[in-house]
Amino acid sequence: VNNGFAEISPDDRMAFTTNPAFDPSTYQVWAPLLHGAGIVIISTGTFLDPAALAEALTRYQVTCMYMTHGVLHHYAFIIGNTLSKLKYLLGGAEQGWIEAYMAVLEHGGRVQMVNRYGPTESTVSATAYTATSTISQLERLPIGRPISNTRVYILGKHLVPVPVGVVGEIYIGGAGVAHGYLNRPELTAERFLPDPFAKAQGARMYKTGDLARYLPDGNLVFMGRNDDQVKIRG
Repeated sequence: VNNGFAEISPDDRMAFTTNPAFDPSTYQVWAPLLHGAGIVIISTGTFLDPAALAEALTRYQVTCMYMTHGVLHHYAFIIGNTLSKLKYLLGGAEQGWIEAYMAVLEHGGRVQMVNRYGPTESTVSATAYTATSTISQLERLPIGRPISNTRVYILGKHLVPVPVGVVGEIYIGGAGVAHGYLNRPELTAERFLPDPFAKAQGARMYKTGDLARYLPDGNLVFMGRNDDQVKIRG
C-alpha cells in the first residue's frame, strides 16, 4: 500500500472519515492495517465541526488524514495550524486550490500535503504530487506522477501520446485497474481497453474521460473533463 506518496508505519494513526461506500475508505482501512498502524474513527458530527475535528486530531494523535478538496479548501483556512502538524494530509476527488494548500503550509509544520488523483476504477490513486511552498508560483496545482505499479498515458486521437504542454485524455494502466463494471459488458468494453504500451500480454488500460497535460518537469496538470460530468461535494 506504500506507493511512494505516503510511507505508513506502525507509529502512525490514520483518521477514518469517509463513508465506506466512497473509494478512499479502502485506503483509510488497508494502509494502516497492512503496516501495523492504528485507525481512529472520526464521527460524522465531529468531522463536520472544524473545531471538534481539530481537537480530535490532537487528542488521538492522528498522523495521517484524507480530505476531499471540497472540505480541505474550507478547513485549511480555519484549522490550518492543526492540519500542519499531521505527517500526511492527502487531498483529492476534485481540483485542488493552491491557496488552500498554502494556507496549511504557511504554518511551517511537518505535514506533507499530497494532491492525489485517481478514479474508482484505478483503486483510489493513480498519481500523486507532494506540494511545497513553490506551488505559489504555479497557475494550477499539479496532480503529479504515476504512483508505484501504475502507468499513466496522456493520449490524443487514435491513442497517440501528446507532446508536453498539449492537452490529452488520461488513460491508466497497472496493478490497480479494475476488471470492469459488474453486469455492464458494453460499458466495460468501451472504457477498459487493451494497453498497447505495456510489455505484459493481456494488459489493459482504463479510459478515464479526464483531461491533463504534461508540465516540462514531467508532472501532470488536471485540465477537466471531456464530457458533461459534474461532481457535487466530491
